[in-house]
Amino acid sequence: MVWILGQPQLENYLDFQTNKVIGGDPGDLRVHAADWRAANDLYYDLEQSEAGLPDTIDCTPVPPELVPLAREVEEHRWFKSSFADLPYSFERVELDKLVISQIQVETGYAGQIAEALGQEPSQEALFGFCLPLERQFPPYRVKRLGSTRYQFTSFSSDFRDHRPILLTGEDLAALTLANPATAFLGVPIGFGSNLLSGIRSGSRVLLQNGYHRAYALRSAGFTHAWCVVETVTRKDELRLTASEDVMADPEFYFAARRPPMLKDFFDPRLARHFRARRSEFVIDVEISIRTSGALEVTNT
Repeated sequence: MVWILGQPQLENYLDFQTNKVIGGDPGDLRVHAADWRAANDLYYDLEQSEAGLPDTIDCTPVPPELVPLAREVEEHRWFKSSFADLPYSFERVELDKLVISQIQVETGYAGQIAEALGQEPSQEALFGFCLPLERQFPPYRVKRLGSTRYQFTSFSSDFRDHRPILLTGEDLAALTLANPATAFLGVPIGFGSNLLSGIRSGSRVLLQNGYHRAYALRSAGFTHAWCVVETVTRKDELRLTASEDVMADPEFYFAARRPPMLKDFFDPRLARHFRARRSEFVIDVEISIRTSGALEVTNT
């Protein structure tokens, strides 16, 4: 993993050193705290020398020859589900100046996806790499913990639960059920749309999804990537798309003089590389059903 020091929270970094780093010796945590503090001081210097840098990000629209690919993405069910609320555009964005809220990346995975792209891809291939409509899902496991409780696990940080769905009528008829049913309530468990996406507020673009691909592209020498950019103009809109970290302090990312940017992953003064134990992401689902007795109905 690569970890950017000097950004909130120091406590998280010390916990990472103690519990996740392989082959390392947490030793005196004061040493790690001092290393983090030096990076934090450097960010203060960057606030002076690079003030407003993320506001100068280079973004260009889709050229005519790639418009058919953009239309194909727009028509895909994954896209329609994920980008149904806010204005959006397809843009070629400058990687280094993307504002980031995630300060760690698994570099091994980034290397794998960079190999899949190749050294000199066409613009069509690069567009498909950034905004794929097909994907091979990461491994996952399902365990039944009781008659009404299930556990889903995966090593992918993209693992998530989706909105519950209710099936009736023709949708229900398509299922093969053992008993007569008039409705089916389900909680989809899976992954995100896997599209490289960002959030624009003012003149800045914050990278929302696709950190590993953005890191892989930058590692391979690419300066720009194709991205779905949603535009927000107020906090109520931001709540529809931003992560919890961003919503906790949106001014830090969109108004600070020099917030963390993707290029910081490649600054040896700020970034540290470690071999770390993989984190497993767990989703517990417990079903609770209450059946009431017959109700008396009085005609009036």
